[in-house]
Amino acid sequence: MSNIFITGATAGFGKAIAYKFASHGYNLIINGRREERLNQIEDDIKSNFDVKVLSLPFDVRNRNEVENAINSMPYEFKQIDILVNSAGLASGLSYIQDGNIDDWETMIDTNVKGLLYVSRAIMPTMVARKKGHIINIASLAGKETYAKGNIYCATKQAVDSISRAMRIDMLPYGIKVTNIAPGAAETEFSLVRFHGDAEKAAKVYQGYEPLHAEDVADIVFFAASRPAHVVMNDIVITPLAQANTSYLVRSQEA
Repeated sequence: MSNIFITGATAGFGKAIAYKFASHGYNLIINGRREERLNQIEDDIKSNFDVKVLSLPFDVRNRNEVENAINSMPYEFKQIDILVNSAGLASGLSYIQDGNIDDWETMIDTNVKGLLYVSRAIMPTMVARKKGHIINIASLAGKETYAKGNIYCATKQAVDSISRAMRIDMLPYGIKVTNIAPGAAETEFSLVRFHGDAEKAAKVYQGYEPLHAEDVADIVFFAASRPAHVVMNDIVITPLAQANTSYLVRSQEA
């Protein structure tokens, strides 16, 4: 039975990915900062699926926490077949000259450094085994920059570039790397971006049907379940109403 390690598993894409893979018999290592919610998800998955689940509550932004948690995993979980770097966020939406530096640092530390800390702790075991698959959850914002997106877009473009670098550097070891770039998706994303302003967050998704977390989980599973010789290198997903980061059609009722 294969092991999958998922960061950001307490909500959104990460949570949906955890349930998707559990339904297909994968053992899970799930990570998130909110320990109580993480434990609830672990208990629910164990009660519904015949799989093993290990909860690792840590903040991907904290290098020591990342290394200590991953190094302390029980032996049965140390061989990680799939790593899904799903932890990520947007914080704030403003023109760059008005940007909040604390928001910038939160995004850089989570989206870029956090992904690197976790990957660096896990990649050597994949290299040693000459086996593994790394799936990075990037964004459509990693393909195109939009107004007021500045630093968020920059962090997701970094993820896109890191994914390409991983694919090149680990190619001799037979390790797959997939970059997945979702467009507008209704998760906690906008609620976090607008610092808890639920009314403002809801307006982002009015007038069209956005992607749902389960849609992205389906794509992640599809990429992970291809034959051994097939790699989905880069996948862009949008709702039907969205063409790119700047062009989105809403109904007249919106």
